[in-house]
Amino acid sequence: MEYEIKHSGKFKYVEEGVGEPLVLLHGLFGALSNFKDLVDHFKNTHRVIIPLLPLYDLTLIETSVSGLARFVAKFIEHQKLKDIHLLGNSLGGHIGLVYTLKHQELIRSITLTGSSGLFENGMGETYPKRGDYNYVHKKTELTFYDPKVATKELVDEVFSIVNNRLKALKIIALARSAIRHNLGDELQQIKIPVCLIWGKNDTITPPMVADEFHKLLPTSELHWIDKCGHAPMMEVPGEFNVILSSFLTKCKA
Repeated sequence: MEYEIKHSGKFKYVEEGVGEPLVLLHGLFGALSNFKDLVDHFKNTHRVIIPLLPLYDLTLIETSVSGLARFVAKFIEHQKLKDIHLLGNSLGGHIGLVYTLKHQELIRSITLTGSSGLFENGMGETYPKRGDYNYVHKKTELTFYDPKVATKELVDEVFSIVNNRLKALKIIALARSAIRHNLGDELQQIKIPVCLIWGKNDTITPPMVADEFHKLLPTSELHWIDKCGHAPMMEVPGEFNVILSSFLTKCKA
């Protein structure tokens, strides 16, 4: 399905369904299609909202994890959201954690999947062969356990991003910001329920990252998905949605 992109003020977003808000934060190369199965499933029980993060539109100074967390804060304030179930994949999880640390009173739960914030093998850190389509294809395949998930459409999208000079600079800036902005000393401050859903075969934020998050987040529960890489909600949506549904049910108001 194609999602309607809504506009309110300076914000663009997708919104489907009614109920408690479930806000989804995409990653560095996250397209709306990454969340298709999740939206289709949860729009029946939740108000699912995906703000389009301005990965390439902020000034270079603001192009950072903190800058994007401030954008999310302005979006949530503009939409007058509260009792939010926040979910972030990859960089989106990192942004969600930074936001939650400052606005915990508005968040009912947070779900992290393949999140940065502790350690990651960043795809965007450097592109020595960014003009080489086969190189970008192979790098994109590494996101998944099953390389066939890296469709031509997805690879074309990543290729077009990294071969736009300004976008490539923003990607590198964000990747470096994510590496510098380690949250290890702050995570124990989060007291709301946390769900960690991790691919056992994630090579970008490997399983030891999930174990470390689980250790540092006192209210977290950790769920593994076998034969799955860095984007479980995209690669194994059925199993992902069952885990998330069970968690959200426990967190209902």
